[in-house]
Amino acid sequence: MGAAIAEYYAAQGAKVCIGDINLEGCHEVATRIKEAGGSALAVKLDVTKRADMKAAVDATVESFGSINVMLNNAGINKPLMFLDVTEENWDLIMKVNALGVLIGMQEAAKAMIKQGKENGPYKIINVGSILSRQAFDDVIPYSCSKHAVLALINGGAKALVEHNITVNGYGPGVVRTELWEQLDKDLVAIGKFEKEGESMDTLAETMILMKRYSYPEDVIGTAGFLASSESDYMTGQLLMIDGGIVIQ
Repeated sequence: MGAAIAEYYAAQGAKVCIGDINLEGCHEVATRIKEAGGSALAVKLDVTKRADMKAAVDATVESFGSINVMLNNAGINKPLMFLDVTEENWDLIMKVNALGVLIGMQEAAKAMIKQGKENGPYKIINVGSILSRQAFDDVIPYSCSKHAVLALINGGAKALVEHNITVNGYGPGVVRTELWEQLDKDLVAIGKFEKEGESMDTLAETMILMKRYSYPEDVIGTAGFLASSESDYMTGQLLMIDGGIVIQ
């Protein structure tokens, strides 16, 4: 999803900094953007390390002159049934999905505040989930982390409004990405499904009102809207892009 959104933002004229622990992947996305005539920067970023996050924000400002939009997209999941959840499993997921979002919000906001509220509005966008609204017994730590993202959206909106910074987010459902490919294997390993490749089709049939899972391309329009002037009068909101799971 991050790659698709970066390319979409760049196609709309944004100058984009792409950060991930997979620096090679960042360079691949940045290269595609540049070859299409856009501007992009690739940085190595572990979202759980404040020094990495500050360096990424500083590199963005140094390269492009300012930071106006921050999208906190990094996430990780490792499903375990409720009674099997360990401290290590909990700590890993919460550190990336919750603490990483907090650090990203803080470091971006500090730079935005320094730039002056008269140069805003600035946008912080956090990626939540259907599990920001509900929970399942095989992904409890992930559910907790995405509930935390919703709290960060609500609380961050209140904390940053005086600086002309809005905080919103979107919540995908079942999305066909590399993360889900691994998640599918993990769900088989814990006995949730019988064979690999079964989970997405089963969930689409039983949980999704629109009867299909989604792709990164299904979320880019909302991500674009939240980064644009059309969402200037919104803050503290989490928009669901789930094909109708939460209302089922």
